[in-house]
Amino acid sequence: MSLLDETIAAIRPADPGAVAEARAHQDRLTKPRGSLGVLEEVAVRLAGSAGTGLPPMPEPAALAIFAGDHGVHARGVSPWPQEVTTQMVANFTAGGAVANAFAAQVGASVTVVDVGVAADLAPAPGLLLRKVAHGTADLSSGPAMTVQQAVAALETGISVAAELIGGGARCLITGDMGIANTTASAALVCAYTGADPAVATGRGTGIDDPTHTRKIATVREALRVNALVPPAGDGVQDGLRVLAAVGGLEHAAIAGFILGGAAARVPVLLDGVIAGSAALAAAALAPAAVDHCVAGHRSVEPGHRLALDHLGLRPLVDLELRLGEGTGGLLAHPLVCAAVRVMHEVATFDSAGVTEKES
Repeated sequence: MSLLDETIAAIRPADPGAVAEARAHQDRLTKPRGSLGVLEEVAVRLAGSAGTGLPPMPEPAALAIFAGDHGVHARGVSPWPQEVTTQMVANFTAGGAVANAFAAQVGASVTVVDVGVAADLAPAPGLLLRKVAHGTADLSSGPAMTVQQAVAALETGISVAAELIGGGARCLITGDMGIANTTASAALVCAYTGADPAVATGRGTGIDDPTHTRKIATVREALRVNALVPPAGDGVQDGLRVLAAVGGLEHAAIAGFILGGAAARVPVLLDGVIAGSAALAAAALAPAAVDHCVAGHRSVEPGHRLALDHLGLRPLVDLELRLGEGTGGLLAHPLVCAAVRVMHEVATFDSAGVTEKES
């Protein structure tokens, strides 16, 4: 059995008994029922994921930034040159990116993973060289990857998750880097949800109208040439086919990262549209993986809203972010910790001697 098969087989849905126990505990805390709104649901969600009524604190957190390049860049879907992917990997390892600043703020470790950068990278502190290929092929001309490459990238993400959890991480945060990766994300969202490219395709790094029109046409062409209209069916083989056809190597690795966290019952805090589209891939391979995910934020990319709605996830933060790197997930991490801390530290009505309201 392959690592991917073993991981999928290990994933279990949220534990209903733990969910019920967590809800009951919430109702006994010294506050009006439901007064913490979404934070109460986060705590209950993490209880179900962990399989215990009192969920473990989701710290320390570990951010993994998966980097890859895209053949579709040649279609002019981004104004940024492809070498920026390589340059930003160096920036991450030097500690100079926004993700580094946000990670320092919340005490998260940062690991950068070369899963598909077009250039050969030199070793650097915090950089894992796990290259599956030197970027993908042009998804608008045929499959971006072979199925074998998609599986290799998925298993890279699974392995990175296992390494970080083995090193003590109790919350995984998804990060990404790859010029033109919002084009692949839009194609994945359309393929998995059936959305129209004109609705799902955003402006990424801030493209102008002609580039946006070209980007939409490119996504539409990718779906046509890869026979992904109507949307793919369920199951591992269909899920893999879609991911290989229009995904990026970093998308596949993030999907594996999600699967690895879910198999270990460690919560995965999702970032923006790249993570959202990768989560669609993970859910196609193992639907129960979604039970172990928390949506850190909602990106301004329209495809992200579509992905979250399809996954049934409610974002914790909506700050009009569109950077990626894991920044939205990092910003949401203190909220997730606060939600769980309430479960551990707030007194119950009985223990505090506080009278409950009359029914």
